Amino acid sequence: MPKIKSRSDSTEDVKQARLAAAHSFRKGDRVRHQVTQKLGVFQELNLGFALPEVWVQFDSETEIQFPISCNPLELELVAKDSGDTSSAIATAVVEELTEAEERDRHRLELRVERAFYEAGKALTQLRDRRLYRSTHRNFESYCHERFGMKRIYAHYLIDAAVVVDNLSSGCSQIVNILPTNESQCRPLAKLEPESQRTCWQQAVEQAGGKVPSARIVKGIVEQLKEKPLRYATDFGQVGDAFTLMRLEGCERKYNGCPCVATKLKDFTIEVEVFDETIAVKPENLRPIDDPDACRQLPEILKRIKRLRNVGLLDRGAEVILQHLGRQTYLTDLEVELLTFLEQRYGVGD
Repeated sequence: MPKIKSRSDSTEDVKQARLAAAHSFRKGDRVRHQVTQKLGVFQELNLGFALPEVWVQFDSETEIQFPISCNPLELELVAKDSGDTSSAIATAVVEELTEAEERDRHRLELRVERAFYEAGKALTQLRDRRLYRSTHRNFESYCHERFGMKRIYAHYLIDAAVVVDNLSSGCSQIVNILPTNESQCRPLAKLEPESQRTCWQQAVEQAGGKVPSARIVKGIVEQLKEKPLRYATDFGQVGDAFTLMRLEGCERKYNGCPCVATKLKDFTIEVEVFDETIAVKPENLRPIDDPDACRQLPEILKRIKRLRNVGLLDRGAEVILQHLGRQTYLTDLEVELLTFLEQRYGVGD
């Protein structure tokens, strides 16, 4: 029979990763929880659970505050302001290290920085090989009960390991500058491998050749996702008919309404709807292909505008004009209604 790996052996790697992460913080350090994004002050190591945890005093508006025990792998150090004197004390040289000690320090620091990566690689194997099946029905309950870890954070770690592997193999120029925590990888995880490498290299350059913060990486990724601006003159011309779409805020009420272009600017187009003129982007416009509707619409909007300029209208007239102004074309009966209102209020040619 094959030898079954003991439960204690299977947790040793995770235990060492947690210890390494915990020892990377000092009492009083400002930290951020990577899942909740809450800020707090690191207190001390907590060995009261099966796996090492740490006590953190998270910021709170209440007068009474209690430290909370959490997974050190889910924490990241928050850089202190340059004017903070405690930072200068922490980095002051107390005693020179030997060459051997310098090498050991560098090796151990790399282990601390890669703790999230090792955890992600281990979780990948546990999930893919279904090594949890002897005690749990699914990976989610296994992570929660075994490591006190939510499923989403386990997948964040798995995705982060994939990102690090991609950056390690594809970014020859910055192979020694890799992510040091999961939150730096999270914005990259949804990108294609080539885009991951491009964004990471830009983030490193923006950080001055150092490991960039998660905020810098997120900003670079958001810039990549932004759609390039389209020149209005490349999209249409004055007099063209469109249907409005994907408007937000107070202009949402015009979604689905027909309109006519009245003025082209660099990246926006002024269009006339049934009750006013608004400026929109080309992506908010869908051209109307029906030639008859394109010919009729400008004249219909012009007639509705003349009626609305009369002044105070009966509420019934207002309802009819709003209905007519939302139509791409008018039926014979709707044309008769519009003509009746023009006659009623003395408006017309």
